[in-house]
Amino acid sequence: MNIQDNELNQLAKMQMPFGKYKGTPLIDLPESYVIWFYQKGLPNGKLGSLLGLLYEIKVNGLEYLLLPFKDS
Repeated sequence: MNIQDNELNQLAKMQMPFGKYKGTPLIDLPESYVIWFYQKGLPNGKLGSLLGLLYEIKVNGLEYLLLPFKDS
């Protein structure tokens, strides 16, 4: 497993800790919410880092990268 796989795996495992989508795995957050969050400012730390990665994946049409991690 390389570092990218580890971060993608974390997107599948980590749940949104607060807000409208509390308890939802980050990988399942709607694109519109991720974009809104990005525009408002991402939180510091691991959550912000993962949301930034998810933003880049979603706005660049790279969701296929997440498919192997959906059921892991």
